Amino acid sequence: MFRIGRIFDVSTAAEKRRLEDVQRIFRHEFPTVPEYASRIPELINSVEKGFKFIVLTAEKGRDEVLGFALLHYYPDLQYGYLDFIASDSEERSSGIGGALYEAVREYLDRKSAKGLLMEVPSDDPALVADPAMLPVNRQRLKFYEQYGALPIVGTKYETLAPGSEPYDPPYLLYDPLGSERQLSQGDARRVVKAILVRKYRWEAAHPYVKSVIDSFATDPVQLRSPKYLPRVTAARPGHGRLRPLKVVIAEHHEIHHVRERGYVEKPARVDAILKGLAALAIERRAPRHVDEKPIRAVHDGDFVSYLAEACKKLDPKETVYPYIFPIRRPDRKPRDRAVRCGYYCIDTFTPLSQAAYTAARAAVDCAVMGADLVLDGEHLVYSLCRPPGHHAERRVYGGFCYFSNAAIAAHRLSMKGKVALLDIDYHHGNGSQDIFYTRDDVLTISVHGHPNHSYPYFSGFADERGEGAGLNFNINYPLPEGVDDAQYLKVLATAIARIRAFRPMYLVVSLGFDIMRGDPTGSFIVTAKGMQRIGEELAKIDLPTLVVQEGGYSIRNLVRGSQGFFSGLCQGWFD
Repeated sequence: MFRIGRIFDVSTAAEKRRLEDVQRIFRHEFPTVPEYASRIPELINSVEKGFKFIVLTAEKGRDEVLGFALLHYYPDLQYGYLDFIASDSEERSSGIGGALYEAVREYLDRKSAKGLLMEVPSDDPALVADPAMLPVNRQRLKFYEQYGALPIVGTKYETLAPGSEPYDPPYLLYDPLGSERQLSQGDARRVVKAILVRKYRWEAAHPYVKSVIDSFATDPVQLRSPKYLPRVTAARPGHGRLRPLKVVIAEHHEIHHVRERGYVEKPARVDAILKGLAALAIERRAPRHVDEKPIRAVHDGDFVSYLAEACKKLDPKETVYPYIFPIRRPDRKPRDRAVRCGYYCIDTFTPLSQAAYTAARAAVDCAVMGADLVLDGEHLVYSLCRPPGHHAERRVYGGFCYFSNAAIAAHRLSMKGKVALLDIDYHHGNGSQDIFYTRDDVLTISVHGHPNHSYPYFSGFADERGEGAGLNFNINYPLPEGVDDAQYLKVLATAIARIRAFRPMYLVVSLGFDIMRGDPTGSFIVTAKGMQRIGEELAKIDLPTLVVQEGGYSIRNLVRGSQGFFSGLCQGWFD
């Protein structure tokens, strides 16, 4: 089995490895133009050249690239141009080429493109110097015919360019992407001009360019009749090859189910979010269990040991709530384990139990797996953690949170480069702030309800800016009640500007749907459309992104909010 991915940049080690594989396959399959392989890094996302350069890959496992497709997308024309497509010669019979071509068609369909053009070697003996290549060329043209892609006829596109070395002039094929749309003369001339000028770097006023463009004399442009297959209506591009969002779901979360009236952190939250994601192109990944090392990297060892030991000693159905908080004498820990939970907790509504600890450890597994997927080259990962984590500080828990999932993931990513941790939960991420307060390699930003009226009440003020090396690397945006879409997006734009100025390698987002209208724990009035806009704006940051689930306690909002947010975020994968 293999999957389709995309290379966005070459800033991370994982992306560099994948790109090197693409270049290796390219040089082997196209030995006459090896210099093109060296240009691929500079071409990626080269919007200044008048096109988006898209690199799609077929991959096996974590690091093995089996094939690639190099696509130009002309956003001003709404057409694509398939420059190169190839698979490793050892994998040629395994359907990789077909999967990549279908992925190209799906990408263009999601961009609402009008059509796809490409150059394919001719099956005309008069245009092929080596007769041994004719069977191969015919097979290629037969392959494209099944998608409705046919050669354009009656033009000078096959004319040898002046000053060029002798070569076999290719056909120019047009794929209407499963529609009945004919290629108009105007569109054909504009796209061919773009190919000659933007790809081949001809001057637009050159007589050769004018001659080729003028040769598209009919409207619509004429296509060759099918030669190898009966004329059939090609299917619209399917959706399923491209799955931009990788979703990791915490295992065993459902065993943590506090049944007291009013306890809003329920297992049904996960089901509601998955319902919202059902219509999106996602790929589920199973987490791997990790030891305590990632937890102890951000949490105090004594605190970690207490949670493990205290929960282990409880009866399976026993639940303990904090009720004594020895803040006056922190040097005197209560002897009784049950009483001692208040020594490590910030509130009275986050209970300890065997199930809570098991679920909290599984949430850590989920966050760590998400970070590892990003480190392995995934551009967009969602760790659906439950219980949440952003209220757990270095040595205390609370706010339904036991371990700081997002901070654990951010720290893991920070071993490879700078990280921006953006918290968009309604409640201030006091745990993330506490853990990174003295560090300058993780920029911590929180947009939240003002602590004068919102949990946790004691942190999240604007003057909390970090200490020591971390001074000015902690930023809080405390907001009043009643913040709507426009107000939230305005503040978010300011936060994003700070992230861009920081120039991180990775982005971690602590996501809370409790900023939406009607959440029982929040007072903002953000809508589902607002959540979509938030996702769209975060996608524009264009960084490898890990989203970690935090709060949100209205089931209806979880469904609508997750669909809106992730549809907006995923759209950035195609831009």
